[in-house]
Amino acid sequence: MRGRHLKVLAFATVMAMGVSACAGDEADDAGMDETPAASADQTPQPAEQEVVDLPEGVTQEQYTQGKQLFSGQGGCHACHGPQATGTQLGPNLTDDEWINISGRNVDEIVEVIKTGVPQPQQHPGPMPPMGGANLDDAQIQALAAYVAGLGQG
Repeated sequence: MRGRHLKVLAFATVMAMGVSACAGDEADDAGMDETPAASADQTPQPAEQEVVDLPEGVTQEQYTQGKQLFSGQGGCHACHGPQATGTQLGPNLTDDEWINISGRNVDEIVEVIKTGVPQPQQHPGPMPPMGGANLDDAQIQALAAYVAGLGQG
């Protein structure tokens, strides 16, 4: 019985270390600078926000959340590339060539994210609804806001 407890304790320790490491990555992803700020209280300051000419109705918060979703939970980067410039699997989202919609219209982008692209015109594989991720409406809206803002900076 004691050996089992040691195995459980070792497993819990390894898991805690992994969670701790992931928490550090989330701080990096949230735009936190790893170097201490030069302020008196030494509180880390957020990294400078990306300046983008956002489409009407899109907030900076939505754009920032959408960017995080694109590179993380949404998994969009896997097909569209880490900078959204496209791969053999998915189109470039930073240029002015739109294959499945008329342009950078947030509502149209939301619809493509929700329904996916079952029969792509120029790429080998279909895009499943939400890219195969599990996203709520606010996350889909943020992701669409980010995609609409791409190429606008």
